Amino acid sequence: MVRTRVHNLLVSSDGYAAGDHVTLEKPIGGAEALFGKFDGRVIHGIHGTEDPVTVDRAMFSMWGQGIGAEIMGRRKFGPQSGEWPDDGWQGWWGDEPPFLTPVFILTHFPRKTLEFANGTSFHFVDASPEEALRLAQDAAGGLDVRIGGGPSTVSEFLQADLIDFLHVAIVPIVLGAGVRIWDDLAGLEDRFSVESVSSPSGLTHQLWNRKERA
Repeated sequence: MVRTRVHNLLVSSDGYAAGDHVTLEKPIGGAEALFGKFDGRVIHGIHGTEDPVTVDRAMFSMWGQGIGAEIMGRRKFGPQSGEWPDDGWQGWWGDEPPFLTPVFILTHFPRKTLEFANGTSFHFVDASPEEALRLAQDAAGGLDVRIGGGPSTVSEFLQADLIDFLHVAIVPIVLGAGVRIWDDLAGLEDRFSVESVSSPSGLTHQLWNRKERA
């Protein structure tokens, strides 16, 4: 079964998953503390380093398994707003974005596709969650589609009931401000079975699996 998945969604103890103002200097908008325990080396699998396979590493490494395309919001791609400036911006990741698949970026200002030698391509689409998911599924070659964030995009797809699996990592910090993930999602837990596991690092991993639809 082809699924729509969310991975490695880091959320503070008070429910914030990003900061308010994304800039070139602060790509997480002031919520960089969320990533203090995140090991980005393992997103392509536990073979990425020689470190022991911990609970955190095992959970984070699911990110790339069986994924054929990604959907992300514009703020995850860059800090710009409005019409795209002619500044050569290709995303936060330089010449080797880690996605290795087609990536569909939700924006009201479509632009020419960007393609990279490692198989990553960025497609800029003005589309509803349902329309974007159809595009991503067509491009995924029978593999799963990842909703990559930010939190506003994840929330939109949850509100549209388009998510089959959600991995949330609760980080033991209090941000006090930013972009919340759970607003407008009252009763979400009724649609999912939820399992939790805590690690010695202090993170609590929640695995939300969509119950069978009626």
